[in-house]
Amino acid sequence: MADERTNDQWLAELTGPTETQQSALTDLRVRLQRSLYYYLSQERSDLRSYSTQELEDMAEDLAQDATLRVMDNLQHFRGESRFTTWANKIAVRLAISDLRRSRYKDFSLDELTALGDFLPAESSLMGEAPLNPETAAEREDVQEQIDHMLRSALSERQYKALVAVALQGIPMDVVADQLGTNRNALYKLIHDARRNLRDALEKQGLSIDYMLKLFQR
Repeated sequence: MADERTNDQWLAELTGPTETQQSALTDLRVRLQRSLYYYLSQERSDLRSYSTQELEDMAEDLAQDATLRVMDNLQHFRGESRFTTWANKIAVRLAISDLRRSRYKDFSLDELTALGDFLPAESSLMGEAPLNPETAAEREDVQEQIDHMLRSALSERQYKALVAVALQGIPMDVVADQLGTNRNALYKLIHDARRNLRDALEKQGLSIDYMLKLFQR
């Protein structure tokens, strides 16, 4: 039985002769499917509207992918926990990533950055307390300058990346896919965009300290 294997037995059988390996793979997939179904049905409030059959189908598909992911990472297992616990963590991380991607399956980076007006509305920056006319006017002017600098100081690629990740909260892996790059390159792109934006704003006399104080609630 799958539950009776030790860590060493799991590793030996998953890397052993074909017949032994296939049996271990089947047991692993079944176990991951069971764990994934529990995660999807009990720990994901956003999936409450899904039927039992839909959740079972999702768990089955994810278990197939998770089994392959576990096999690809066997060399990283250090035996610091039960093998099945380690494998379940990989499966859940895969499920989280897959669900996040599906949430943004219709997301278009081009459409997002064509909309404009990415900065928070003035009311959301001001809080509930009313502002005096001078401060309100100053904030509005600074917001317009920031918006202008977003468009003029950044390359189109930097602009899309910064708007999507920093201002709209789109997951980095989703943005990386749409830009045809990887997470490391996207980090660098966003870092450069932030630096260029900061430098451009400071040339206009808009320091970070000044803006933080201006928009402080």
